[in-house]
Amino acid sequence: MASTTGKYMATFLLGLAVSTSSLAAEPVTPKLTDKLSRLLQEEMRSVQTAMGTIHSGMVMGQHEAVATNAQKIHDSFILQQKLTDQDRKDLMSAVPKGFIKLDKEFHKLAASLAEAGKNQNTAEQREIFDKMTGNCIQCHSQYVSDRFPGVNTLGK
Repeated sequence: MASTTGKYMATFLLGLAVSTSSLAAEPVTPKLTDKLSRLLQEEMRSVQTAMGTIHSGMVMGQHEAVATNAQKIHDSFILQQKLTDQDRKDLMSAVPKGFIKLDKEFHKLAASLAEAGKNQNTAEQREIFDKMTGNCIQCHSQYVSDRFPGVNTLGK
């Protein structure tokens, strides 16, 4: 059990400490307005907290905690927040389509994780959580490498 917990925690921490790769795109952070930067950082802090709670819930069989926190992640999607038309234009001009695609995929995975929590399916929770972590690593290494140097998606 301890080695499984350690493995999950290492995977989780790796996802939070994401970074650059030799194929990294130009960081989007400098292109964001102050408001969008603040909103994205708030969303990421919320995601980080929820991911930690989900991890603990999975290893302790607390399926409701997994479902609830995965749903919170799904619902925190920045494009579903109250943005003005100008905010949306600013966001779309600041981030490449790949960024939006990865973010949408991440939140879709969160909805699937919430469902796996409701179904009390630990194996599926683990599989989806691992995919979500990989998605975080890919996105941060490609688009936020200025904030998260040190780890790359190629394992180099």
